[in-house]
Amino acid sequence: MKKLLGKLLPVLLTGALFVTCRQGETFEVTGKISAAGGDTLYLEHRSLAGVITLDSTVLKEDGTFTFRQSAPENPEFYQLRIGNRVAVFAADTAETLHISADASDWYNTFTVQDSPTNDQIRMVDALRRQAALGIAHLESRQKAGAIDEMAYIGQLDSVLQEYKTAVTRLILGNPSGAPAYYAVFQKINSYLIFDPGDRRDYAMFGAIATSWNHRYPDTERSKHLYGFTMNALKTRRRQEQQAKILENIPVIEGTGLPDIVLPGVDGRKTALLSLNGKVILLDFVVYSADFSPGHNMKLHSLYARYRSRGFEIYQISFDADEHFWKTSAANLPWLTVRDPKSVNTSLLSTYNVRQIPTAFLINREGDIIARIEDYDRLSGELDRVL
Repeated sequence: MKKLLGKLLPVLLTGALFVTCRQGETFEVTGKISAAGGDTLYLEHRSLAGVITLDSTVLKEDGTFTFRQSAPENPEFYQLRIGNRVAVFAADTAETLHISADASDWYNTFTVQDSPTNDQIRMVDALRRQAALGIAHLESRQKAGAIDEMAYIGQLDSVLQEYKTAVTRLILGNPSGAPAYYAVFQKINSYLIFDPGDRRDYAMFGAIATSWNHRYPDTERSKHLYGFTMNALKTRRRQEQQAKILENIPVIEGTGLPDIVLPGVDGRKTALLSLNGKVILLDFVVYSADFSPGHNMKLHSLYARYRSRGFEIYQISFDADEHFWKTSAANLPWLTVRDPKSVNTSLLSTYNVRQIPTAFLINREGDIIARIEDYDRLSGELDRVL
């Protein structure tokens, strides 16, 4: 993904207390599940501590069931489960929820009757499934060679933006509602679709955290959401500070440049810092992209001209196809390594890489002295530093 599914942020459902319930009040879940006679139906709480089984029943032939539980202080999320089929719903008052579904077509037929809140939650589920299918299709096309990594990134971003556009309207319509909370924490392949490290996405977390803190003060879920959002803000500010250094400061004294250690074509790992004492071009590329042959031809000319003066290239490939990369890189005279995480790597965000190819020129002392996006100016930069 362009943000690549938001990249390595804390998981929501960890380390918190169970929700406080309203003393003496209960809510009731009743309904009918057809085509499920003899199956066990579970009622489970999707708490901050994880999924907790609250009750279960073996369905009779008519499929009817009733569960009763203590009413929570704030909107809470529950699920009905038969085997590995799960359907999520929300409850936040001493109410009765009427549910119907056909077990043979679980996801398309599960309905909470006369519940606009749960209608929106089902809509969010449908949008997430649609996005997940779109991403799976793109991944299969990219693995089959029908599209390259750059096309994959661009189309992946479009799929995610479709989800975000629809969900943003829902969130801003009622940020204190259960659907808004539920929507912003949806994941695909274990990554949050809304990335709290992104300034635009962070606004959604902030709107919900503020609304929940106002409407449901001192509840565990509100406290957890507020803490999650503040931690995300701190992380984003650190990343922005790093990006500002990498992008705007022409000479960085004593950077303590983070080392990169990746495998080369022969499988042996080479560290970026092992090249200290040379002028290094740290080059981020994708070999399967259309630009790659011409790009490497230009570098080949520069490498031949400056190598004897202490110039080295540390070129990182983000190709998903390892065999293609090895074949393409086998005869290159400089150091070429590959990040096996491909475009999902954290290196791209660490170095604030907004387009590929991008490079950084590092002097003999190990300091970044130039960001290179226009490679036509590389020769001039090398003349200056060498």
